[in-house]
Formats: sequence, C-alpha cells, structure tokens
Amino acid sequence: MTQARMTSNFPPLRQVLSIAGEASSQFEMGLMYARGQGTRHDEVEAARWFHRSANQGDARAQYTLACMHSVGRGVPQDDAAALGWYRRAADQGYARAQYALARLYSSGTGVTQDHTEASKWYRKAAEQGFPQAQNDLGVMLETGQGVAENHNEAVAWYRVAAEQGLGHAQNNLGFMYERGRGTPQDYAEAAKWYRRAAAQGNLNAQRNLGVMYERGLGVTQDYSEALNWFRKAADRGAVSAQTSVGYLLERGRGAPQDFAEAAKWYRKSAEHGCPQAQNNLGVLYQTGQGVAQDHAEARKWFLEAADRKLAIAQYNMGVMCENGYGEPKDYAEAYRWFRIAAAQDNASAQFSLGALYDRGYGVAQDHAEAAKWYHLAADQGNAAAQLNLGIMYFLGRGVPQDYVESHKWLNLAASRFLPSEAVNRARAIKNRDIVAKKMSQQRIEEAQSLVRNWKPRQSASELETRSSSLAV
Repeated sequence: MTQARMTSNFPPLRQVLSIAGEASSQFEMGLMYARGQGTRHDEVEAARWFHRSANQGDARAQYTLACMHSVGRGVPQDDAAALGWYRRAADQGYARAQYALARLYSSGTGVTQDHTEASKWYRKAAEQGFPQAQNDLGVMLETGQGVAENHNEAVAWYRVAAEQGLGHAQNNLGFMYERGRGTPQDYAEAAKWYRRAAAQGNLNAQRNLGVMYERGLGVTQDYSEALNWFRKAADRGAVSAQTSVGYLLERGRGAPQDFAEAAKWYRKSAEHGCPQAQNNLGVLYQTGQGVAQDHAEARKWFLEAADRKLAIAQYNMGVMCENGYGEPKDYAEAYRWFRIAAAQDNASAQFSLGALYDRGYGVAQDHAEAAKWYHLAADQGNAAAQLNLGIMYFLGRGVPQDYVESHKWLNLAASRFLPSEAVNRARAIKNRDIVAKKMSQQRIEEAQSLVRNWKPRQSASELETRSSSLAV
C-alpha cells in the first residue's frame, strides 16, 4: 500500500513573500540575507528582497536600498539611484531618509549642492526627533548656511539633541555657552556639556574640556586635569590636542617639564599640518630644547606654519632673516615677513617693522612710519614699542613733540616689562623721569591719569583664538 503524502495548503515561502502587500515580510527577508541570520549571508540576494519591498512602498526598504547603492554593497554603486530611493522614503516621512537626503544636498553628492534644500530636509527629520538632524540643523542656523543665521534657534536644536545624548550636540551646546552665542555666556554650563560629550569619547569635547581646565573657565584651574583630557584626545589622533599636550609639557604644567616629550607631541601634530605645532617645534629647534639645535630645521617648520598664514610663525621667519639664523642676514626678507605678520595685527611684528623703519634696515628710513607701527604695537601692550614710542614723543621724531604722551608711554612700558627684562624696565623709568623734569605737576598728573584709564587693545586674531574650543 502506497503511503499517502500530506499536501500543504500554503504556497512556498518565496511565493508567499512575492504576493502584493507583503512588503514588510520582504524587507525582513532582506534583513535575514544581509545579516546572515537563519540563512547564508548574501548581499546580492538581500538587495533583491529590499528592491521588491521598496517597489511596494516600504520606506525602510527604500532607505536601506539607497544606502546599498550609496556604497555599492550588493548593487552597483550609483549616487543617482541612492538619491532616488532616499527621496522616495523621505517623501513618506521616514526620518532617516530625510536626514540622509539632507546630507546629500549639503555635500553635493549625486545632486547639485543646495544648502537651502538641505536645511529643509534637516528640519523635517529634526521635527520628528532625529537627533543627528537636530544637531546639523543647529549648525546651519549657527553659521547661517542655507537659512538665516539664528543663534537662539541653534541653541534650542542643540539642546534637544544633547538631551537625547548625542555627543556632537552636547559639544556644540557647550561651545555656545562658552562663547555666549544664543544664550548668556556661562562657562560652568559649557564645562558641564563638554564633560558629558567627553565621557562619550567625543574628541573635540575632550579637547575643549582640557581648555576649560587649562584656563580655569567654569572649573577650578587644574593643569593636571587639562593634560589628562588633552591626552585622551591626543592618543586617538586629535591633532589640536596633540599640540596642547606638547604645550603643557614644554611649560611644565600638569607634569614635569619635558622638552623632548613636548617635541614628540609637536612633531605628531606638525606632520598633520597643525601650524601652531609647526611653529612651536621650530622654536624648540631654534633654541635647542628637547632636540639638537638646528637653525635650518627651525626655518623649515617656521616656513611651513607661515605658509599656513600663522602670524607668529611669519614673525619668527622675520626674526630668522633679521638675525641671520640658518642663512645670511637679509633685512629686506625680514621686512617682508614682518609686514605680512603685522598686517594680521601681530604686535611683535608691528614693533619689529617699526624698528626697521626707525633704523632704515631693509627699507628707507622713515620715522613717521616707524611711529605708526610702534603705536599699533603699543596699543596692544607691547612694552618695547611703548618704550620706543615714548622716546619718539619726547624727541618729536616722527610725531609732534608731546611730553604728556611721552610720559604716558614710558610709564606704561615700565609697568609692563617682565622681571627678566629689568634692563629695559630701568631704561623706561630713566627716560620717564627725564621727561618728568620738563613737565609741570599738573601735566604729570594728566599723564598718570591716562595710564590709569588705558587698556590694551585686543587684536582681531587674539579675539578669534582667545578660546580654542571647537564646534562640530
């Protein structure tokens, strides 16, 4: 007797999953192949199932298929196809796709770059609570890219993303509190948000928290803690943090002074193009601290940084040329570098440029031009420039003779020279007292009043770099 076979009332699995309306099951089948769960891992087969689901309108499948086209996984790499699938999913309100579409418009990948269109899609995703979109919309509002600049709204979006635990948003919110953008300046609040992001491993936040500890902003100044946070970021390749580690070790802050170790960290950062590290490494080669003294190597690093428009490195190149370090003296080349740095409002370069005009080295002697550059440097608190300017006002050289101005600048110079500059300080005092002998008591008191009310002018570059914290 032949055994009867039981027949199934259900069609095979592939047939079931091909029936219209089974888009969700088809998507799940694609996931199984993509992950190798319950079946072999097969990206091509996964793409076939995602494609069937996507064609039936499943937004998750459309988004996943777009991602696969974007990188060429299981399907040919095709930016146009990725854009099309992202758009279909985004039009259905799928937040991940809206965010991805915004990024394509922001970068100009597969589509003409359009920051306004990017901001539109970031906002759609952000309003659905997608934290990455909230952060990126905040960036656009902060910078005025694709939308009208609005720091208050930027802070609001950073905050909602930060409260969801997004490290980038926490760092950016901290940055806004530190700078007082869109919210009252609050260093303690800035440090709080930097700490939350840093605890998640956000490199910029680790570096920023180090800055707060280094400067005592919102926290008790603590060089050891600053070095700890800088090292965390530096060990993971954060270039600016590597520079900061080098700087603290060079100064002996937070750890024993170690020029060789400082040079090691500066070199790591310098080789990645950080101009501050390149300049500082140049200084170590110039002075022979932590490395063998080598003027040619110093010049090389100063030039690297100077070509990246770092004013202090441009000034240092001028010093090398003026003094003949590594190459013969060249006052004309010194003048060129000092002029470039002075145009960036570097006070040391402005003083040096004034000195070249004063002596007629590398340029035609011009006392009025010398006084102009001395004045710019003196206004920023450069003591040497204040001393020379005071003498020029006393002599009436390059400026109208003015004993009150002379006394003022000489008095300021005397108060601003460092203890290591005792000779110059004594010279300023001596000249001030000579000027005073030609003044009435009333005029002396007038000059002293000017000193009491004087404040150094902050250069544009100093204002920009005063806080070296980073936003993303």
